[in-house]
Amino acid sequence: MKNQKFDSIIFDCDGVLVDITQSYDKTIDKTCRYVLNEFAGIDSIPIDHKIIDGFKSSGGFNDEVDLTYAAVISLYAAHKLNKEQSKFIYQVISNSDKTGIRSVQSYLESICDISEFLSKLGSLGNRHDNLVYSIFDQLFFGPDLYEKLFKKQSQFSEDGMIINDKIILSISLLEKLQKEFGKKIAVVTGRGFESISYSLKNMLDYFDVKSSAFLEDEPREMAKPNPATLIRAIKSMESKTCLYVGDSMEDYMMAQDATQSGYSTTFCAIVGTSTNPKDRRKLFADSGVDLILESINDIPKVLNLV
Repeated sequence: MKNQKFDSIIFDCDGVLVDITQSYDKTIDKTCRYVLNEFAGIDSIPIDHKIIDGFKSSGGFNDEVDLTYAAVISLYAAHKLNKEQSKFIYQVISNSDKTGIRSVQSYLESICDISEFLSKLGSLGNRHDNLVYSIFDQLFFGPDLYEKLFKKQSQFSEDGMIINDKIILSISLLEKLQKEFGKKIAVVTGRGFESISYSLKNMLDYFDVKSSAFLEDEPREMAKPNPATLIRAIKSMESKTCLYVGDSMEDYMMAQDATQSGYSTTFCAIVGTSTNPKDRRKLFADSGVDLILESINDIPKVLNLV
């Protein structure tokens, strides 16, 4: 790998440039508990890192709100079937796949009638019309940023969980990468532009924003592992050999699909921000990933950058 030369580098954001264990991950749990209690009268188990990692390992849950929705309807079904929540949710995880919510909903509907609850939650087609998505966004962004993004007031007054983002990226790392890749540094992330701008601030100036993709702002069908936006970024930067840095199976699948579509893309897995780095490393190694790093701060050493 050290002998391979790349002419561009593209990053995922969450779990790569930003540690989200105290922001997005906490919002998943908080939203799940709130929705189930308020709209179904159910006290739910905590959505911990094992459950989050379980859903994400299927390759269909790059979007944390999709994962939250899957957890909500799974625990609702567990309650209706009188099953132990902590055991049942892993049963659901074992029946999920890269189609994400569709696989979970299909499995649950095959064993339980959840139609009344799904109707209460609202359409998945538009995140603004779905209760889970609305509550998640309000809790994550906080009242001020939520109003800026969605042009309506939040029902919650406390600070958004986004303030707990821990920024891993640094100016010094960006300067090293800029010397190597010039302007060919981009992001393809599940976040929207306003969200990543809020957290990274002026560091985003080092990226080719026009070639980047912010999937929260894109049509739903563009979500990872669909390689379309990654390919678009590669083409926009006129890259011949891209290094894509991510932390999830969706990222890996997207990079693989881009390569299979004729756009040379090597995947670099970041595992240090996982709550269980050892398991995450094994997951990627067992899947055939060659380049596995603890942190983006290890990239200069691996690529022999000054």
